[in-house]
Amino acid sequence: MLNVGIDIGGTKIAGGVVAEDGRIIERARVVTPTDTADLAQAVADMVEDLASRHDVHSVGVAAAGYIDRTRSIMMHAPNIDWQNVPLRAQFEERIGRPVTLENDANAAGWGEFRFGAGRGTSDMVMVTLGTGVGGAVITDGTLVIGANGSAAELGHIRFVRGGRPCGCGQNGCLEQYASGRALQRELADIADAGGIGDRLAAHRGADGLVHGPQLALLLSEGDEGALEAVRRVATALGEACGGFQAVLDPELFVIGGGVADLGEVLLEPTRVAYESALPGFGDHPTARFVIATLGNDAGLVGVADLAGLRSGVRAE
Repeated sequence: MLNVGIDIGGTKIAGGVVAEDGRIIERARVVTPTDTADLAQAVADMVEDLASRHDVHSVGVAAAGYIDRTRSIMMHAPNIDWQNVPLRAQFEERIGRPVTLENDANAAGWGEFRFGAGRGTSDMVMVTLGTGVGGAVITDGTLVIGANGSAAELGHIRFVRGGRPCGCGQNGCLEQYASGRALQRELADIADAGGIGDRLAAHRGADGLVHGPQLALLLSEGDEGALEAVRRVATALGEACGGFQAVLDPELFVIGGGVADLGEVLLEPTRVAYESALPGFGDHPTARFVIATLGNDAGLVGVADLAGLRSGVRAE
């Protein structure tokens, strides 16, 4: 049975027809309209087009935001003007098919759990390091959504009391210390300080930032300033994961998002910090850390699979 997965981002809508084994049979992509009515129609048009060439059973839609426990109402979205919107009903009315609605980080985590780096596990935590920090928690093979539907907002754990202001309205959230934006801040601070930051300063772009290709080059050359910036972000991530371990006891941490492209340069200091923060280290079993494997496809693959699960066309 084929399902369609749709991943709505702030700038693009990515879609695909997904088989039961996670393979993407056909892809589609359009720019995200600014008007919410146009956005809903764009999703419906994408599904109709894909379904015209495939036997599609159900549709999954992933989007950033807080979704209620019934997975029907988008209570708040950070990038799109949705507030207490009956989003699932709106999509189903336009599409004419069953629709599963899920948070984008949860969908990506489920995709990795079913078909990616987490395949074969039963208890997994995914942490996505992009502009912010997202999360997904799978316990005993079940995606955790919480009493109100908004579980696993791992980026908004209070990491530093009275710390940096966060866009959520609080201070000291993890995403201010372990995200792509946090890495840019650390790179800038080290470059401004001189010394080991001199080469970072020399590789800044016109906007004053050290971008991915320049950072990759410096890391490949063992630049101390670049390595220190990554170490600071990795230390925050690892320390937070030590706390997550105490609460959730996963067997695996899957690290995704753009920052995860750093691979072992990120994971090695993350593991060190995790072990230092783990209660009872030495007597307490430790989790493994791996990089996500599905990349930008994780969300649409995951939400398509959830659509099949929740519509009853496959067993969990």
